[in-house]
Amino acid sequence: MAKPKKQPRPKAVTPKGFRDYFGQEVTQRTEMLRTIADVYHRYGFDALESSAVETVEALGKFLPDVDRPNEGVFAWQEFDEGRNGDWMALRYDLTAPLARVYAQHRNDLPTPYRRYAMGPVWRNEKPGPGRYRQFYQCDADTVGTASMAADAEICAMLSDTLETVGIPRGDYLVRVNNRKVLNGVLEAMGLSTDAAARDDVLRTIDKFDKVGEQGVRELLTKGRLDASGAFIDGVGLSDNQAEPVIAFLTSKADDAAGTLANLRAAVGDSKIGAEGISELEQIGELLAAGGYGADRIQIDPSVVRGLGYYTGPVYEAELTFEIFDEKGRKRQFGSVAGGGRYDDLVKRFTGQEVPATGISIGVDRLLAALREKGRIKLHDTGPVVVTVMDRDRMADYQAIVAELRNAGIRAEVYLGNPKNFGNQLKYADKRNSPVAVIEGGDEKDRGVVQIKDLILGAKIAESATLEEWKERPSQFEVPRGDLVAKVREILDSQD
Repeated sequence: MAKPKKQPRPKAVTPKGFRDYFGQEVTQRTEMLRTIADVYHRYGFDALESSAVETVEALGKFLPDVDRPNEGVFAWQEFDEGRNGDWMALRYDLTAPLARVYAQHRNDLPTPYRRYAMGPVWRNEKPGPGRYRQFYQCDADTVGTASMAADAEICAMLSDTLETVGIPRGDYLVRVNNRKVLNGVLEAMGLSTDAAARDDVLRTIDKFDKVGEQGVRELLTKGRLDASGAFIDGVGLSDNQAEPVIAFLTSKADDAAGTLANLRAAVGDSKIGAEGISELEQIGELLAAGGYGADRIQIDPSVVRGLGYYTGPVYEAELTFEIFDEKGRKRQFGSVAGGGRYDDLVKRFTGQEVPATGISIGVDRLLAALREKGRIKLHDTGPVVVTVMDRDRMADYQAIVAELRNAGIRAEVYLGNPKNFGNQLKYADKRNSPVAVIEGGDEKDRGVVQIKDLILGAKIAESATLEEWKERPSQFEVPRGDLVAKVREILDSQD
């Protein structure tokens, strides 16, 4: 009889395009999301947690740069009773699910409906450096009003959010544009009905920040050589056709009034373009009335936004401070949030136009920005560790840790092998613990405990002489009744 074939052990590897998040990262993200939620709540927005799974039909064809709804998403087909053959997918953003939720529950929801949502989204795309298939988004949307006051409110709230989480004024800029203005430019070019040419022009405009005015001009017309020397084909427009795009992209002036005047010239007689400019003017007036100046929010024609469902104002939050890339070159940090008005998304379900506008913050990028600014500690403080000198006295140590926890101090009892005391301190060091509590038999008999300041002890061990060590003790003997007070005193001194 043949021996049964031994099953190979599974490989302990993270799936491609995904990553694991450990304690410190999870804590930092949770704290930042709580801070953002406080701002959103202050603005009157309510929390919404929708399903992570939607039908592919409900998600629609709005994933950027793909033609089929189940391309770019993690999808599967179900063959259960009553829903035979339905395709399901993990959500790729938090906006498409909102459209489904509002269409489904609109009779029970207030109009307008303000909601915020936070959570992971999944995209079945090719992963790369810093590009994962699962990432967190933090959205806020207003559904059910066409008023530009809703768009102005979103921009103001985004500005307040960035400052509240720790991005100071002067290190960010919320930039606002309007897709209607861009549609007016396309109309002035004679491309309002040519979908393929429109898409080519939009993709080219989106490269303005990278290639500049001359680069866009070349890409719209005959093509250009990129930095590597490779030739990139142009869209094939004439110089006259390309001119309205260039006028549009270079219309930003020293103030909003000048920018709007330049945009009026760029759209010519286009009715939709004039409507977009009027909406930008309204947003600017409302923001000025709320005290949001050009140092925080600006009209900027170079903001395009890639998603096809935007129908009006679009906005982007850009961090303007410089960082060093992996090659040591200086560059701006870039965008951490984007959004806009999407008046047709709910219409897919209801058949009626339902105006909506919203913003999405890239949580991981914003966290990275806060680390760059030194607004987040690189190392979280671990728990106070109560060491074990005698395993037969575990009840005593549990009493100590309970007293600390009841006083609001994070603490734990060492649960490994207590024979080697040095290993207990190594464990505390690995946990980044601020304090160790020691109570041997002698301390127990005398009614005292030893409290070791591990942070100060590590600093002294690194740099101080023996004399300085004596002058700055890092271990204290205190009466057992003073345990909590002394631990808290040490923790306060470390902060």
